[in-house]
Amino acid sequence: MSIATLAKQEPNGAVAAGRRPDVETMTMAAALNRALADSLAEDERVLVFGEDVGALGGVFRVTDGLTARFGEARCFDTPLAEAGIVGTAVGMAMNGLVPVVEMQFDAFAFPAFEQIVSHVAKLGNRTRGALRMPIVIRIPFGGGIGGVEHHCDSSEAYYAHTPGLTVVTPATPQDAYSLLRAAIASPDPVVFMEPKKLYWSQGPVDTSVVGELRRAEIVREGSDVTLISYGPSLPVALQAAEACEREGRSAQVVDVRTLTPFDDETVAAAVRSTGRAVVIAEAPGFASVASEIQARVFEQCFEYLEAPVRRVAGFDIPFPSPKFEHWNLPDVDRILDAIDTLHWEEAR
Repeated sequence: MSIATLAKQEPNGAVAAGRRPDVETMTMAAALNRALADSLAEDERVLVFGEDVGALGGVFRVTDGLTARFGEARCFDTPLAEAGIVGTAVGMAMNGLVPVVEMQFDAFAFPAFEQIVSHVAKLGNRTRGALRMPIVIRIPFGGGIGGVEHHCDSSEAYYAHTPGLTVVTPATPQDAYSLLRAAIASPDPVVFMEPKKLYWSQGPVDTSVVGELRRAEIVREGSDVTLISYGPSLPVALQAAEACEREGRSAQVVDVRTLTPFDDETVAAAVRSTGRAVVIAEAPGFASVASEIQARVFEQCFEYLEAPVRRVAGFDIPFPSPKFEHWNLPDVDRILDAIDTLHWEEAR
């Protein structure tokens, strides 16, 4: 599938009436492709490499056409050796380049974990800032695609637990574009986690917008309960908010976007405004990003809470086979069940 088929184009390339020329409707995969292309075009130090990212355009075709446009010196294939890919990126960054590397699937990144933790995350601190690591590590992650073992992990907690890394995950095509541009522009390392099941979701993208890392966003206003989510779980949080409205409750939805450094200010203000919160994420709940968010909300909003903060997360099991993954992923019913426990009778 080419990137042209991933993006929804206007007839004959025309711009829809009333739409700005730099705003297009495209898929998340196409938005990521555009962000990479724009960064490559604007900064000759930027390089894109990984397994099958060249002629094939990546497993999910996110790098489609980049080698043809920029040449094999700027976008190229590597051996199947994740530790070598990231280690090479470290050396490049030490010598003034800006490497953007792709880990083909979430669990495929684990062989590179030692390089990420021991060098990517620590070199800036180790050298007192003399050596910066402007590296972006792109990791497709999460379930919802019917993948087999090693293809659907939610590994964000490993990276969020590592000081020195910024960890970002977009949930919309606009954020995919603008946050990836911001990640590539960052002088420090960014783990950029891309929700696989959202690659084909569509939305408007303003290519004049470069995002701001470290900021959460309130994507739906509400007054009764705050649903906090990120990446692949954000669409189901929004669906649950719509179901709440049909039941007579008003649900606010917060998209965390940057898992670390965490935007305490936006999230805490949102929870204080409603007094109730549910955190939603695909990863197993124990020792997770969701549990950290839950703890931070308790610490900062305790006197405002009408009920304990709830979590709706994946179960504490290895990711199940495709036939059973829908039981493991958070869904609207599980979220509504959690909302129902938030002391509504006492509050009324």
